Amino acid sequence: MSRVTFAHDHNKRAWDDRAKKGLVFARPADASDIETMAAKLLKSKWLDGGVKGKRVLCLASGGGRQSVQYAEAGAHVTVVDISPAMLELDRKIAVDRKLDIRVVEASMDDLSPLGDGTFDIVIQPVSTCYVPDIRKVYDEVARVIVPGGIYSSQHKQPGSLQADTKLAPGGRGYELTEAYYRRTPLPEVTGSIHRESGTIEYLHRWEQLLGWMCRAGFVIEDVVEPMHADDKAEPGTFAHRSRYVPPYVLIKARRTRDGGGLLPGLKRLWTP
Repeated sequence: MSRVTFAHDHNKRAWDDRAKKGLVFARPADASDIETMAAKLLKSKWLDGGVKGKRVLCLASGGGRQSVQYAEAGAHVTVVDISPAMLELDRKIAVDRKLDIRVVEASMDDLSPLGDGTFDIVIQPVSTCYVPDIRKVYDEVARVIVPGGIYSSQHKQPGSLQADTKLAPGGRGYELTEAYYRRTPLPEVTGSIHRESGTIEYLHRWEQLLGWMCRAGFVIEDVVEPMHADDKAEPGTFAHRSRYVPPYVLIKARRTRDGGGLLPGLKRLWTP
């Protein structure tokens, strides 16, 4: 069994289990959350005038949250996830609220059920950490999105995945305990609020997160580090750790109209 197949099968089971238990990131949004999130979308400067009438792919995004807010804002939504149990949450809330949401069971790095150039916008919450090769994800997104389309994705920062998962800081702060240049999965964790227990995760370096996106044919237009830090937070809390180790990065990219990327020779030269 290849490492890709192993990771897919393992994480599929892990997220099925998390959905059935209603754990964090595996619970659908409630009515007030949906209305608040949909209202924010209407004011977003990243979405070129909103999403009404646009074809939106919520990638690796099962769980009844992202798909619902975009559908409520008037988009034609497709949600892709590897976990049937996570997709069932989207299916149920779509029926309950009579929303235009299609669910597709597939992995983020193999979108073969989807046609070329079929989406105006691709939204991907934190999820690339669950696949060993992020290049395949970016190549697939580049294929299914239209030229000029927007790709908004959020990722776990490499430093956060390197840092000790224990919340309590050591004598010199929050230490980096995992190697930056690694090809093997990160050690599994239990009880961490920075990583999801039971899943297999991979650390993707900055070159991979940003550089490989550009090489797949995207131009990065904006980068944001969502604020989770609190200067008044007690040591050992998520907000305190976030003062020193930012957990996430949010990237806005646009698919170039000419395909973009580097010349094949340079691509081979620069890709490790």
